[in-house]
Amino acid sequence: MPKKEEQLSGVKEIAMRANVSIGTVDRVLHNRNGVSPKTREKVKAIIKELDYQPNLLARRLASKKVIHIATLIPLVSKDTSYWSLPLQGIMRAEEEIKRYNIEVDKYFFDQDDKDSFVSQTRKTLRKKPDGVLLSPDFIEESVAFTNKCNQLGIPYVFIDSDIEAQNRLSYIGPDLYDSGYLVANLVSYVLRGREAVLVLNISQRTYKHHHLLKKEEGFRNYFKDNAIRKKIEKIDIRKGDNLSIEKEITSVLSRNKDIRLVFVTNSRVFIVAKCLKKLKKKLILIGFDFIEENIKALTEGDIDFLICQKPGEQAYKGIMSLYQHIVLNRQVDRMQFMPIDIITKENYQFYKN
Repeated sequence: MPKKEEQLSGVKEIAMRANVSIGTVDRVLHNRNGVSPKTREKVKAIIKELDYQPNLLARRLASKKVIHIATLIPLVSKDTSYWSLPLQGIMRAEEEIKRYNIEVDKYFFDQDDKDSFVSQTRKTLRKKPDGVLLSPDFIEESVAFTNKCNQLGIPYVFIDSDIEAQNRLSYIGPDLYDSGYLVANLVSYVLRGREAVLVLNISQRTYKHHHLLKKEEGFRNYFKDNAIRKKIEKIDIRKGDNLSIEKEITSVLSRNKDIRLVFVTNSRVFIVAKCLKKLKKKLILIGFDFIEENIKALTEGDIDFLICQKPGEQAYKGIMSLYQHIVLNRQVDRMQFMPIDIITKENYQFYKN
């Protein structure tokens, strides 16, 4: 733990470099008035350059106040283990910041049950958190919840998908449109002539899942923007069980003999891989997310490409962004896009979520 002399030395160094008084540095560190915008920015730049922090640990440990960060994400479903990854990211961040008297209160909702989401938002608000990490699956209900957070002065971060009009502290996740655009670019290299594409949205609430539709929009627009004529079939599957998916796929493939590639817009691509294998249909298969079920199908050659965007890192960064904003009083980037990675059976062993 830094001593008082070491702490003062750090402030002196900043003051010397900025050619200002120690009092000016102190006002900037504690976000107080009396500093011109130009000087404030100059001091902040030097603080960032030196990676200087006040003696946070001593102050936080001396304080009896506990800071509560709430997380509201979907339950891990029986269909896919995707949401176990953000939960791991949350727990990793929690382990790092808990020594500063910060508690992470976890709330979970059923992705297919709007009432479950609303109920959990009410529980979250009753706890009066200092910040919220949220996956905004239900748009209208998410807006109603975040509007209340705005009224109460509670900062919030979105992960996985964004609602752009909202006053969130930050969005951390993929650029959904560009994700679909990238897949279409990949498709343009692997399909020839009159070979067609099948786009599969697998969700009970496809019409509500704006993140799936945004990917599809980017996918279709790539072909339009590049004047590529390609037949695109699409089906929305509302049931995620193997039998329902198999029935839908069998039907569409029997009607469209020229389909050569299937693009699944979410993590349930492994279920499609099982169905195609059972039907003895060898098609090029592309889907999303580096989860255990998809990795197995990838290594067995049943999935050709996985588009991955580090859901565990999204949640970790979300918690740390709230920590930096609430505790360190640091500015947080409003948009923190994750990389769009293409994973194959040749490089999967080098990838981490």
